[in-house]
Order: sequence, then C-alpha cells, then structure tokens
Amino acid sequence: MKRILFILLATLSTAVCSAGTNAMSNSKVRKETRFLTDKMAYELNLSTEQYNDVYEINYDFISGVRYVMDDVLYGNEWALNRYYDYLDVRNDDLRWVLSSRQYARFMQAEYFYRPIYTSGNRWYFRVYITYTNHNHFYFPRPYHYRTYVGGHYRTHHNNVSYYRGRYKHPYYNGSYRIRDTKSYTTHRRSDFGSVTVRPGSDRAPSRDDVYTTRRSSSSSNRTTTPSTTRRESTNSNAATNTSSSSRRTNSSTKSSATDTNNSSRTNNSSSRNSGSSRTNSGSTRTNSSSETKSNTSSSRRSSSTTPSTGRKESSSSSVRSSSGSSTRSSGSSSTRSSSSGSSSRSSGDRR
Repeated sequence: MKRILFILLATLSTAVCSAGTNAMSNSKVRKETRFLTDKMAYELNLSTEQYNDVYEINYDFISGVRYVMDDVLYGNEWALNRYYDYLDVRNDDLRWVLSSRQYARFMQAEYFYRPIYTSGNRWYFRVYITYTNHNHFYFPRPYHYRTYVGGHYRTHHNNVSYYRGRYKHPYYNGSYRIRDTKSYTTHRRSDFGSVTVRPGSDRAPSRDDVYTTRRSSSSSNRTTTPSTTRRESTNSNAATNTSSSSRRTNSSTKSSATDTNNSSRTNNSSSRNSGSSRTNSGSTRTNSSSETKSNTSSSRRSSSTTPSTGRKESSSSSVRSSSGSSTRSSGSSSTRSSSSGSSSRSSGDRR
C-alpha cells in the first residue's frame, strides 16, 4: 500500500508543472503554452486559426509572468499587481479571438481564466489539476510552435491588440478584467493565499534606483581614472626603458672606444718594442751573415702570416657586427691596430 501511494505521489509531482526560484527556459514556456492551448482547444472547440492565435496569446502571457513569479512568492505587492496586469492583457486579447459563447465558457473554467496559483513556496498551473497526464495532447503542435517569440504582443503594435478585428463573429463585450472588479480580493486570495505580502513593497525597483544613484558620485572616476593611469604608467615605463637603453648604448660605446684606444696603444707600444729589438738585431747582423739571413727569413714568415691573422680577425669582427654597433667598432679598431702593428713590424725589418 505504501509503495502504491509513493508511486502515485511521484507521478503527480512529475505531472504538475512547478517553477522554483529560476525562470522557465524558452523550451519550457513553449511546452506549457502548448499544453494549456491544447486543452482550451479541446473544451472550447477552437478552429485551426483560433488555435494558432490562442497559442500566441498564451505564450506572451507565460513568457511575461515567468520573470515576476519569484517576486510574487517573495511577497512583493508590485509583482502581484504586475501579474494581474499581464493576465488582464491576455484575457483582453482572447476576447477578440474567441466568440461570445466561447469566452463565456472560458470564464467559467478557473484553470483557463486564472491559470496560475501558489501553494507553499511554489507556483503551479491549475490545468494540471484537471488534466494530470502531462504528455497527452489532443491536437498537433501549432505551425509556428518553434518560431513564434512574441512578435504579436501589443507592445509591438502601439499597445493595441493585434487580434482586434481579425474575426467577424460577435465578441464578448462584458467585464473581463480581474484587477478592477469587486471580486479581485477574493480571486487574489484564491490564487495567492499562501503568499504573505511584505509591507512597503508596492513600488517596483526602478533602473535609476539600482544603477544611477550608486554611480552618481564615482562613475566618472571609475571610467576614466584607470585608463589614464595605465597610459601614464605605460608612457613613464617606456620613457624609462628608452633612457636606460640609451644609457646602456652610450656606456657600451664609451667602453668599446676605451678598449679600442687601449688596444691601439698596446699594439703601438709592442710595435715600438719590436722595432727597437729589431734595431738591436740589425746592429748584430754585421757580426754574422747567417744570423742576418735567418732573421730576414723569419721576418718574412711573420710578415706573410700577419695578414692572414688580420683577415681572420676582420672576419670574426664582421660576424660580431650583426649583433651590435659597439662590437662593430671594437672589431674594426682591433683590425686597424693589428694592421698598424704589422706595418710597423715590416718597417722594423726593413731597417
């Protein structure tokens, strides 16, 4: 017995459409709209054209109220008033589609006329109380089941019903509004009796209250200061990097020039020493001719090998010149100093 009761409760909970704290998805809105329209077409004997138009009207209603039902459950007075505004607009549009007799039958069925109610902290559609099988439909889907997204709602037509004048049958001319009738309090208690209305919640929060007031004092600073600060810091960093790179270039140039001067001085001094030594050796050449010939041949070998060494140094310096101007200057200076040394050596040999 307990198992049977559990299965029945589970089946009933899946059949009843309920909405929690999140709004319905578009696919959910289409499905619930089709179910409600299908049952209206079955009971009111709607034509195909009426069936498609009633689907659009129900879609606009459910798509609009899904965003205020959370506030209704929370007890906001403005949300309750807005819900009944949506409901009165929907019932007015149906008044132009249904015939007078169809509309009278429509008003007698609470699950059509006032389709939503709350129980506890959830809201439901009344139609599932009578039609418990959520997957049973009497008619196929409307032709624009997946394409209609609210284009015929009256806000797109200067707040005039799109369906007015489309049908030639007599329409219902009595009182259809719920919020303006004497029984409004009774209907509201029947629909949302479980909701405790919060005091002072009759005014809906406006956009200015949420955004403009909070941004009035510091919006300009938030929008302009960060960007200018980033630009100034970027420019200062760029200037610092430029100055540091120029300083590094100047220092490298100076160091290369200093090294060039030092290397040239060292080569000059070495050439002078070699010249003096060669002068002394020249004075001793008179004593032995064999020593003179050997010195002459050795000087020729040294003179012949010196240019090749200079070429190697010049080639290595030309390779280094691709990596920086400072290395290019040092390579060329060393090559010149080496060539000057070789010329000084050769002049010493001639002496």
